[in-house]
Amino acid sequence: MTPLRLVYLALVIVGAILPWSYFYAWFAENGWNLGAMIDAWYVNDATSGLVYDLTIAAAALTVWAIVEIFRGNRWFLLVIPATFGIGVSCGLPLALYLKAKA
Repeated sequence: MTPLRLVYLALVIVGAILPWSYFYAWFAENGWNLGAMIDAWYVNDATSGLVYDLTIAAAALTVWAIVEIFRGNRWFLLVIPATFGIGVSCGLPLALYLKAKA
């Protein structure tokens, strides 16, 4: 495995664990209410801007993943649930890891 792929793989792991450590803490404090969490994302202009920024990035990443899937790179199927189930911080480095040749 190339050093670059190792960096991408490390970012996949960090991008999965770090954001979810905060999400779990929030859920532990506020209950497992996804609607309340989504409401919290829009409490001010700064968080709203970040939500839109990440949503647009997730949409672009999804389009790229779909194109790669149709080009025969079936492993890109993993990028979509990683992006929407964990976050762009996991989905993007996963896509880069998959795209980088061993």
